Amino acid sequence: MFISRQLRKDNIAEYVLYMWQVEDIIRAFGCNISNIRKDYISRFDYTEEQKEEMVDWYANLIRMINQEGCRQGGHLQINKIVVQQMTELHELLVNSPKFPFYSAEYYKVLPFIVELRSKGDKDLSEVETCLNALYGTMLLRLQNKEITTNTANAVKEITTFLGMLSDYYKQDKEEGINFDEE
Repeated sequence: MFISRQLRKDNIAEYVLYMWQVEDIIRAFGCNISNIRKDYISRFDYTEEQKEEMVDWYANLIRMINQEGCRQGGHLQINKIVVQQMTELHELLVNSPKFPFYSAEYYKVLPFIVELRSKGDKDLSEVETCLNALYGTMLLRLQNKEITTNTANAVKEITTFLGMLSDYYKQDKEEGINFDEE
């Protein structure tokens, strides 16, 4: 919860990946707040008040998971909305002549996106496809599984691309971005 607040301000792509991880943590504990409190939250070096805040936050997320039918998989609506906002900003940036460096990075990543889509869900946005690639790679690393050189290269480019998008997202939220040609 405390991490998510900071990530939401600092790097929206990292925030989404973190929230997807939280969804998986909740599922791993059977969507049971007692188990999460006892076996997960108790490990953190927080005050009792902070731990109770975390319990409330996780309990609310569990309620949303249950209401939205995400117990087995999928993402919460609150997370889907953020990905949609990122996608909309991406489309504005890539279609504007004012952001040539962003467009250049996008076109560097596009072959990886095309390849990933050919292997997976073709209905996902390009941004969500990139986020899925990073999340999947993170899971492979957690399992100590080998990551090929090609995958590592793709992840590096995707990370740069999403980093740029995150920077623009932050800028847009803080001061707004003018997409009009001057």
